[in-house]
Amino acid sequence: MEEEYKSFEAFYPYYLREHRKKGTRIMHFFGTTLVFCWLILAAVFLNPWFILYAAISGYFFAWVGHFFIEKNKPATFKYPWWSLKSDFKLYFEMLSGKEKFTGK
Repeated sequence: MEEEYKSFEAFYPYYLREHRKKGTRIMHFFGTTLVFCWLILAAVFLNPWFILYAAISGYFFAWVGHFFIEKNKPATFKYPWWSLKSDFKLYFEMLSGKEKFTGK
């Protein structure tokens, strides 16, 4: 039975365990990079469609990583906001070198 998480601090270690494989982390990193690119383009060109493209890009690459590489169910389905916050946290931790692309 899956544990119920009551705080983000308790959830984030679970999130990291669900993102152990290098390929999954690379897919997330690439997808999140595209999210930022689309959001910048949306602001520059004042095109709200680019916000939709940002969401599609981010989730597409993340879910490919989960379904085909990690072979698990994305946390987004049960914890959408903590999962999104964790995506960004992991992204910046990998960017800074605090977390590795290889997982643990």
